[in-house]
Amino acid sequence: MNYRTTLTIILALLLTSISAFANIYGAVRGVVHDSQHRPIQDAMVMLKAKSSEWSKSATTDANGEFQLNAVPLGDYSVSIAGKGFAQATQDLTVISGTVPVMHFQLQVASTKEQITVSDSSAVVATDSATPTTIVSRLDIERTPGADRTNSMAMITDYVPGSYVTHDQLHIRGGHQTSWLVDGVPVPNTNIASNIGPQLDPKDIDYLEVNRGSYGAEFGDRTYGVFNVVPRSGFERNNQAELILSAGNFYQTNDSFSFGSHTERFAYYASLNGNRSDLGLQTPVSTVVHDRANGYGGFGSLTFNVDPSIQIG
Repeated sequence: MNYRTTLTIILALLLTSISAFANIYGAVRGVVHDSQHRPIQDAMVMLKAKSSEWSKSATTDANGEFQLNAVPLGDYSVSIAGKGFAQATQDLTVISGTVPVMHFQLQVASTKEQITVSDSSAVVATDSATPTTIVSRLDIERTPGADRTNSMAMITDYVPGSYVTHDQLHIRGGHQTSWLVDGVPVPNTNIASNIGPQLDPKDIDYLEVNRGSYGAEFGDRTYGVFNVVPRSGFERNNQAELILSAGNFYQTNDSFSFGSHTERFAYYASLNGNRSDLGLQTPVSTVVHDRANGYGGFGSLTFNVDPSIQIG
């Protein structure tokens, strides 16, 4: 391999990384003030993922403002702690390519200790006209049948206007859909679900579904865009999982996965296999009983160089 070829490969990898970074990350902005709407400086801001141990922190400036960049899409909680003030917490959903803005009004801490339990709606991004649905790993685990290898219940159970017919996933009336993994497009996806599933649902950490008002990069024949953030290992501590199942039509769906992490490094790997005597479902009323089977695997290595740079 000559020098020019090596340089071309390195540039391609860098461009791929930049593309992924631009499509699966958002940012979080906010302002912190007291009951008189005076800004609170040097308040501690802690952003914590709800489905893993990923976190990021910052402090407010002289205007009481803060911003956290390079935040992966998903569900988070944001906690604010300022000297002399009671701690406040809000829930937040981050969508790729957006910058939701949060407002915190801190109350002066009292000398008498008390516990206040309150419920508030999650903050969502309002700077995009695209209808977006976020499906988390916990949603998939808790939905019967959604974690099966060839199932599309992880989408149809949560995304309005989505359904499976003629063995294909349809959304907004059509089956031309685009799939991305960490923001990188996956080709050849306009096929039946049990011929070529793109990714085992058990390997998904978050699934972002866009169903309208797409950018020009997706073209005008896309009915749905599915952006998959796979599991990284940050959600496990030296843990493994074995799943064995069996059902009618001699169906089985088995998988084995393991993963763990340190403060800056994480790994995740899985193997899966499935078979069934219930094959393709044709457009006619008669169901064709035809044997189907397959196997697959997935692996992920992630290294956090610093709070703003992640290699994976």
